Amino acid sequence: MRGTGLVAGLGLLLALAMGQEEKALEAGSCQPRASCRDCIRSQPSCAWCKALNFTKAGESDATRCASRGELLQRGCALKEVVEARNRHQVLEDAPLSDSAEQETVTQLAPQKIALWLRPGEQHSFSVRFKRAKGYPVDVYYLMDLSYSMKDDLENIKKLGNDLLAALRNITKSVKIGFGSFVDKTVLPYVSTVPAKLRNPCPDRYEQCDSPVSFRHVLPLTDDASEFESRVSQQRISGNLDSPEGGFDAIVQVAVCEKQIGWRNVTRLLVFTSDDVFHTAGDGKLGGIYLPNDNQCHLDTDGLYSKSHIYDYPSVGHLAQVLSASNVQPIFAVTGSTLPVYQVRVGAGRGRSWGRRRGGSLTHPASTPLQELSRQIPKSVVGELKEDSSNVVQLISDAYNSLSSTVNLEHFHLPPGVSVAYESHCEDATRSLGGHGGVCSGVRINQLVNFTVTVKADTCLEGPHTFALRVLGFTEEVHVELQTLCECPCSQPEPHATHCSGGHGTLTCGVCSCSPDRAGKLCECKLADTTYLEEGCRGRNGTGLLCNGKGQCVCGHCQCNSNVRGQYCECDDTSCERHDGQLCAGQGQCQCGSCLCDKGYTGSACDCSLDTSACLQDGVECSGHGRCLCNKCQCQPGYFDRLCSWCPGCQTPCEEHRDCADCKAFGTGPLSQNCSTVCNHTTATVLPEPAVSEQWCREKTEDGRILLFLIEGTDGGTVRLTVKAKDAVTGQTSMIVLGLVLGIVVIGLLIIIAYRISVEVLDRREYMRFEKERERARGNEVNNPLYRSATTTVINPRYNED
Repeated sequence: MRGTGLVAGLGLLLALAMGQEEKALEAGSCQPRASCRDCIRSQPSCAWCKALNFTKAGESDATRCASRGELLQRGCALKEVVEARNRHQVLEDAPLSDSAEQETVTQLAPQKIALWLRPGEQHSFSVRFKRAKGYPVDVYYLMDLSYSMKDDLENIKKLGNDLLAALRNITKSVKIGFGSFVDKTVLPYVSTVPAKLRNPCPDRYEQCDSPVSFRHVLPLTDDASEFESRVSQQRISGNLDSPEGGFDAIVQVAVCEKQIGWRNVTRLLVFTSDDVFHTAGDGKLGGIYLPNDNQCHLDTDGLYSKSHIYDYPSVGHLAQVLSASNVQPIFAVTGSTLPVYQVRVGAGRGRSWGRRRGGSLTHPASTPLQELSRQIPKSVVGELKEDSSNVVQLISDAYNSLSSTVNLEHFHLPPGVSVAYESHCEDATRSLGGHGGVCSGVRINQLVNFTVTVKADTCLEGPHTFALRVLGFTEEVHVELQTLCECPCSQPEPHATHCSGGHGTLTCGVCSCSPDRAGKLCECKLADTTYLEEGCRGRNGTGLLCNGKGQCVCGHCQCNSNVRGQYCECDDTSCERHDGQLCAGQGQCQCGSCLCDKGYTGSACDCSLDTSACLQDGVECSGHGRCLCNKCQCQPGYFDRLCSWCPGCQTPCEEHRDCADCKAFGTGPLSQNCSTVCNHTTATVLPEPAVSEQWCREKTEDGRILLFLIEGTDGGTVRLTVKAKDAVTGQTSMIVLGLVLGIVVIGLLIIIAYRISVEVLDRREYMRFEKERERARGNEVNNPLYRSATTTVINPRYNED
């Protein structure tokens, strides 16, 4: 039974120790760890001392794990402190280019960085960007060919030379391509009547092309004549509903890089339309429920062949595809549609049906919850004239806006890693975003710097790589990330002399003993440890081994974490707690007693010696208490933080009322001993003083209102000014008499008014009664036309014979 009780006691002590350790860990402090590896992984502030003779008697090797400052304070030499420090190394850093005419154009530096991070700590490095003059541009023109864009198509056929000329003012290397879209070729988006599929124009005598979801017409080229020739062959088409399938076309343009002919340069997608767009979920109206698969599905004729299988992409999906393909969209839309692309519109409303310019029935698309350009990074929206006559100027302005905005973002970030940015834009405008660093209004050859801060929350298995890229440019900064989760000690020393002449392996200052050896320094044989336990039972040889707070090894106690002493008698976690913190967080626990920091006292260091919270206007606790642990201890009857409220105490007016009454008029409860009780008071009676708000108005025992003023003290004497008694009594009597007379008069007036109204009503009723009587007399014998009522009854059994 005794052994069972000891085991239970040991279990309780261990549970309490573990609970205290967990609370300390929650507070973020560095706790002892059994090995250097565990120490490095525990807290960012933890370090390990590898000095050979660092621990004292009774201390376990776990106490080698502490903060750097604590280890130095305990005598560990700086060169013996082992800690994993964040660092980075630039592996590639080519100089930035001034012009795109150089053989190798570099706009983002450095190109490759190696980064070592300790979990929980952040590390920063710099990234530079400079716009090179004349950087090449690819422009793909994606046009809505629904019937309402008929007049726009005629102008687009002529703009090839103008568009290339405008862009060549910015850069010499420009290529342009063309594609068109209408909508999915299923109901209810287009009419599936064969005749309407062949010619969807509202006028059957007008020739239109069959509707398509997307048609890739011309790969990117620098030949303006070819652009105009291929575009001139295009004809208008048509569909049923108002929203168009432009999102399907955008995805195909972005992912079909080989068919479009995209180069590793600035990529612009000009999207022109005069109506709203379909988004994810709208495909269910046509029985299409599979989500967009983000793959290229262009056939040999350049047509999107899987539009009837895959649904429209969502706005988020579209933004992801464009960002991954490094394509910057320019939404050129007409004024009537501009609000859908720029401002918040209603969501969740029912579909309303109407008629579009082409004459077909329409229904609106699922409108975006926020402006489209905000949801898609590096995109702009411009207002297109009804006939697209301003499209060249619109594209030129949009390109200038996009190219002058530098947005650095990260891609392929490992789990548990976060990145923050700080932009240094000089004359440009800085914008702090949640996902990247942004500078607007950046000029050509203007240097922009970003401070990138990376933090890893957990240990990562092996090296990981992520990329930093300026949106709209193909160059990337490749970051090779490794987490520091291993102890950076020297190689283990087997059969080390320090370990009792070669009976163990020395690693980071700690001996790992051979299988047959034990002890801190492997100093005893494992078979002899039982006979040495008496040296761990205290001075009288009785009690628990190492006081139940450690292990007996080779006759010496190896104490648990936060416990020390020859017999583990000193527990540095057993001190009193306040608000869940050991020694209130304002002292150090040493052998069960709190050693308080300067300015604190008490058994738990919970009592502050400061008195600032007790003072107001230099008075401590309003003169009605004393300051204890920076809190007021009030006298009986006083409350509040500063003992300034006393609900049961008399006011100054109540305190001096009886003395004013007896001193001025010789009346009141103190009239018999007024000279004794009120010897500190003098009273002056005035017949008609100027009464203000400072005057006291107190009711005496005989019902009078006593008016007096407390003017102050003079050598300990209180001076009172009292209003004359007669004046007060007369004024009161007049007030009372006036109130009584007023009530009586008002009551009489009410009674008189009531009686008059009753009399008038009675007279009216009597006159009505008399008129009714006169009218009844005209129906009797005095009326010559009067005939009384006669009733004749015939008896069928009566026989006259």
